[in-house]
Amino acid sequence: MASGSGAPPGSRYVDQRHFVVAASLSDLRGPVRGVVTLDRWLDWSADSTYDLDDAGDLQLMYQTVLNQANSVDDLHRWLHGPTLRRLWPSLWLPARLRALWQARFPELSTPPQTLAG
Repeated sequence: MASGSGAPPGSRYVDQRHFVVAASLSDLRGPVRGVVTLDRWLDWSADSTYDLDDAGDLQLMYQTVLNQANSVDDLHRWLHGPTLRRLWPSLWLPARLRALWQARFPELSTPPQTLAG
């Protein structure tokens, strides 16, 4: 039996996967309006175009970038801090990815309307 750096028996892919987390929400200065086409390494589907003026497309694009980003440069290029903050509660994300971001940015755990009051 060979030993190596493989995942422990019974572990899941999502538990081993590397996720990227930004150093600061203010560094996220991506587009907020219009139509964008994500880089192929982020979205390899037949249609990687998103209309950021459409709420569903915006949410899907954020989920895709958060899940597939290989570097903080990907995050900086495509995400916008205040928009991420607003969308965060409704994003469908792996629990580990959500936990990593919330550990770095505890304010993401607080609903936006609570902060305004």
